[in-house]
Amino acid sequence: MDTYYTLEEKYLLAVDELKYGDTPKSLQLLTEIVNNEPMHARAHFQLGRIYYYDLNDYNTAGFHFKTCNELEPNFPDVYVHYLNLLNFLHMDKQFETVKTKAMAVPGVDLAAVYALAGLAAERQKQWTKATDNYRKAFLEVTNKSQKEEIEEHLIRVTEKVNMSKGFSYTIAE
Repeated sequence: MDTYYTLEEKYLLAVDELKYGDTPKSLQLLTEIVNNEPMHARAHFQLGRIYYYDLNDYNTAGFHFKTCNELEPNFPDVYVHYLNLLNFLHMDKQFETVKTKAMAVPGVDLAAVYALAGLAAERQKQWTKATDNYRKAFLEVTNKSQKEEIEEHLIRVTEKVNMSKGFSYTIAE
């Protein structure tokens, strides 16, 4: 007996399959959704997550995150994952563009966005910019583990700044 699902039922089933660890089944369902309805932004989001975190196919993940973002720019869940991918791939210009958009969307985890911006600046050895972003992240943080992570980032940047300073010698008589 064949079971027929509406598009949204199939999407919810795919999300459940993903949640319970059946990535191949979820991938199959989400691919069917996108093939039948290419404008389904949230299916693109879930596919982006699968391709990024499970399959390590960064180009395909980027395509799906970007497509989701273009189709539904006010969908807050996509931003942190998309920014994480862009930062990982060292796509700095696109990172800044997406970060700017993310800041204007209600529901986006601003602490995570600022922390990712701090990591991007830290990677570029822009210590002041990194510290500023980590401090902004600290002001936005709402949970203990994220707070501790941001504190570690601040300590690490401070240590890097101190290590990068040259030694100054004074002659004393």
